[in-house]
Amino acid sequence: VFLSYFKLLWSTEDLASGKHVREITTGREQQSRSGDELCDKDRSNPKEEGELNSEGVEALLDDDGDLEVVRRPQSASDLQAEDLLRDIVCPVILMKGKEDAFEDEEEDCTCSDVVKIEHTMATPLEDVGKQVWRAAFLLADHILFQRDTFRGCSVLELGGGTGITSIIMGTVAKRVYCTDVGDDLLAMCEQNVALNKHLMQPGGGEIKVKELDWLKDEFCTDPEAPYSWSEEEIADLLDHCSVIMAAD
Repeated sequence: VFLSYFKLLWSTEDLASGKHVREITTGREQQSRSGDELCDKDRSNPKEEGELNSEGVEALLDDDGDLEVVRRPQSASDLQAEDLLRDIVCPVILMKGKEDAFEDEEEDCTCSDVVKIEHTMATPLEDVGKQVWRAAFLLADHILFQRDTFRGCSVLELGGGTGITSIIMGTVAKRVYCTDVGDDLLAMCEQNVALNKHLMQPGGGEIKVKELDWLKDEFCTDPEAPYSWSEEEIADLLDHCSVIMAAD
């Protein structure tokens, strides 16, 4: 299991630097356009040239309209060189950390723009929820930049996995039910929620990690199950949930 730190890049300095880069790029584009205009004066018929360019682009597309990338055929020497360069690497854990290895670090690192997530790097198919997927980042990014849309909502996440998207949603929503299946996965998710509880405190958000199996018709209400639902929680979900989200 790995512990990764994800920094939220939304500060004004980041925006200003991005704007500065865009201004430089725009200036270069204008210079290029002015140079192109000088070259265009020597061209006899721009319309015919545009039609030729359009036909050239269409020739590169497949039946679905996707760009077909033409790759250079690999020679025998290329394949041999690739075999030499790509040796099999087997990672080895040299030392196992203590159970409380992150406690001191957890106290020091409570930044409002850093999300800490425990996760795995590679799993069999049944444990893919323990990995952090790009779809979760994309949905989290949408939540961050549409915060007013979700402010004060009651939210249900399907297939929450490591919980990173629910944690981001918990910074603006009133209550988030982060659901998945598997006690070990839900335990990892609950640990991640605990690691990032400081992110929810300013807005008073709450995240509840629960079991929700899509193949079953009923909620798990077994009091012996660690992530079962109470009757009050089921009623709250059915009466107040206004957003259902899933990243895949």
